[in-house]
Amino acid sequence: MFKKILVANRGEIACRVFRTAKRMGIKTVAVYSDADARSPHVLMADEAVRLGPAPAAESYLKAELILLAAKETGADCIHPGYGFLSERESFAKACAEAGIAFVGPPPNAIAAMGDKIESKKLAKEAGVNVVPGFLGEIADTDEAVRIATDIGYPVMMKASAGGGGKGMRLAYSEQDVREGFEATKREGLASFGDDRVFIEKFIESPRHIEIQVLGDQHGNILYLNERECSVQRRHQKVVEEAPSPFVTPAMRKAMGEQAVALARAVGYYSAGTVELIVSGADTTGESFYFLEMNTRLQVEHPVTEEITGLDLVEQMIRVAAGERLSITQDQVGINGWSVENRVYAEDPYRGFLPSIGRLVRYNPPESTPSSTQADEPRIRVDDGVAEGGEVSMFYDPMIAKLVTWAPTREAAIDAQIAALDAFEIEGPGTNIDFLSALMQHPRFRSGNITTGFIAEEYPDGFHGAPADADLKRHLAAIAAFAATAQADRARRTDGQLGSRLQPPHAWAVRIDGEDHAVAVSTDGITVDGEALDIALEYTPGDRMVEAEIGEDARLTVRILPIRSGFRLTTRGASHDVRVLPAHAAPYAQHMIEKVPPDLSRFLIAPMPGLLVRLDVGAGDAVEAGQPLAVVEAMKMENILRAQKAGRVKAVSAAAGDSLAVDQIILEME
Repeated sequence: MFKKILVANRGEIACRVFRTAKRMGIKTVAVYSDADARSPHVLMADEAVRLGPAPAAESYLKAELILLAAKETGADCIHPGYGFLSERESFAKACAEAGIAFVGPPPNAIAAMGDKIESKKLAKEAGVNVVPGFLGEIADTDEAVRIATDIGYPVMMKASAGGGGKGMRLAYSEQDVREGFEATKREGLASFGDDRVFIEKFIESPRHIEIQVLGDQHGNILYLNERECSVQRRHQKVVEEAPSPFVTPAMRKAMGEQAVALARAVGYYSAGTVELIVSGADTTGESFYFLEMNTRLQVEHPVTEEITGLDLVEQMIRVAAGERLSITQDQVGINGWSVENRVYAEDPYRGFLPSIGRLVRYNPPESTPSSTQADEPRIRVDDGVAEGGEVSMFYDPMIAKLVTWAPTREAAIDAQIAALDAFEIEGPGTNIDFLSALMQHPRFRSGNITTGFIAEEYPDGFHGAPADADLKRHLAAIAAFAATAQADRARRTDGQLGSRLQPPHAWAVRIDGEDHAVAVSTDGITVDGEALDIALEYTPGDRMVEAEIGEDARLTVRILPIRSGFRLTTRGASHDVRVLPAHAAPYAQHMIEKVPPDLSRFLIAPMPGLLVRLDVGAGDAVEAGQPLAVVEAMKMENILRAQKAGRVKAVSAAAGDSLAVDQIILEME
């Protein structure tokens, strides 16, 4: 077995590998850029080596620096993590030449599957279903338009070396191809050093299902069931679960056997994922097609671990050391259900724009110990950040992965909702509210999901999960109870004139435009004259309130004092709740509301980033929806469009400028 392992990656995956390595008695080496000098993965490792400046191209993507770090520290194996160098056969070859084991597949398999165009040809030869499309190189936009027209719209344009949702564009018309082809090439070149693009037919009502494969160097290859990854935004996975609510045992067997056949055709070993696009409209389960094979560990691997009981990182290390797999296909089972949510640094209330900055507060829910009863839901948090750390513009915006397991799908989803309520992050915006809303959505809970789920259910953006009448009444009670506690503390202040006042017991609570009469007394809490079966504690300054409702229901609420009340956050939404003593509430109608200024004439940078392109100049006339500028942030290009027709009055930024959030780019007249 290996003595020392270096992880050629950062953040959560580096911490994930280190945990398994330490359990196996293997010493660990971290590498880091200047932006990650004090990151948890650096502190967790036995040794750490600086690579270079913050940009990945100057640090984590420099194979020669990774190998030098391994030699200097005496590491005898390298785990590539999720990405960066993990799908480059040249790196695996360089490891072998340096006498360092590569914890991953052989170079020839990486080469065969790393190119999406060539991999589809190989898959077809191996008897695997493939999506109709054009697999050759495309010279220019005009040729792309001709090919897309021949295939038939809609089509998907993909960077050949792409992954993680980068370098992908969906086109429903010739205009979409003309607007998106060059952007796809640029994203592919910027993120992967390869600007080749291929085009394939877009499967409508599609589900994204992937098969986890695991092989050793002795010819044994298994499939470890499937993962459902259909809930995506901009082709980036948001929610994953295992098993899939759509896949039948017969489908699982057919998909798994094709995945194994493909892996065997390229001499694959180690962990890998065969991604499939499946027609959700075909209930026979026969309409599934090969998309790509990821020759590495996937971000969503924990859900497979949770239902199989296998540690995939450990299996990868043992396979790299030459050991045989210890299980057979017949021993691969499915125990319960697991769901994973990706907690991203992005603001769903502002069109999911990237959000960066310091983690002023980071307090995830506690992971469940392994001693938990077999039928009790479990929580697992995989992260690589810490309170006080920075979410950088240079890397992926994922903060953490929240994983739950339970005997049933419904129980695993409910465990997600409760855990998301307890997940406390302050600083950058996060998608926690959005994830909770997804978990509560009737369509998601039914299992009737496709890759278009988010776009179809939130066509006008996300504005918070709707709260039903019961939830509003419970929040009104919590707000009134907290106001009573604050008033009680205030009355105890020494040196007041006269005798101490009693805190109000009758409150007027306004939540989401609805008024509730709440009474708080030693006998309990009533809302609109009806007694609530609710028990809670609150001390002024608390950031969380846990309420017991009825006999077995619990509600966790994040609470923040604001003017005239509280901001209560739970169940996928924040509610600004006004709480006034009942006798004072009638006077609130005489207060003048402040009207926010009209900023519609300005094009404002929605996030920090690089102004890649400016499409208009002073004096130009523009139409509503016309592209005005392109801003790159966290390795993704964002097209900023005109909200209304007009003429450009002045331009305040130029291509190549680094923009701050809310910086004015141009002004319309």
